[in-house]
Amino acid sequence: MSADDHQESGLSKSVWSDADFEDMGWHYATVHGLHVRQTDADPPRLLLDLDYIVRWVQPLPPEKHFTFWVSPATLVFDDVQDLEGGLGFKGRSPDLEIDAVHRLTPDDDRQDLPHWHVEGHAFDLRFRASGFRQYFRRTPQLTSRYTLPPADRGGCSFDEVAFA
Repeated sequence: MSADDHQESGLSKSVWSDADFEDMGWHYATVHGLHVRQTDADPPRLLLDLDYIVRWVQPLPPEKHFTFWVSPATLVFDDVQDLEGGLGFKGRSPDLEIDAVHRLTPDDDRQDLPHWHVEGHAFDLRFRASGFRQYFRRTPQLTSRYTLPPADRGGCSFDEVAFA
């Protein structure tokens, strides 16, 4: 096993990119933080701190509930333009869970900046970006929930460093 894979959970590497898009799925990934990073020298970047479900584990009878291999991760979109969206949650404790991430083909001459749609259960983000990288910051943990407690995930973080 190499330093950046975790065979038990099925995670084959600790940094993924838009080249791996077809192999990834963000359904029920919990978003803990969102940051738009702007500098004078670089185009804006969109960073999401999330708990990524590496693998759903089918229950074995007599168990009735799934378990999950979950890892805290930083999802980074580069060269972000035309960012728009909204939040639609109510109550005191919003759960920002991703339903799906869509990569859409541009309908103009800007093929270098595809449209992205992060569709959430209580939020929606649409933007253009040249691509993404996702850094798995810690080895996946087997848990009965699809989100990790703050102590197990290292709090909210936008670190772009993968576990070794």
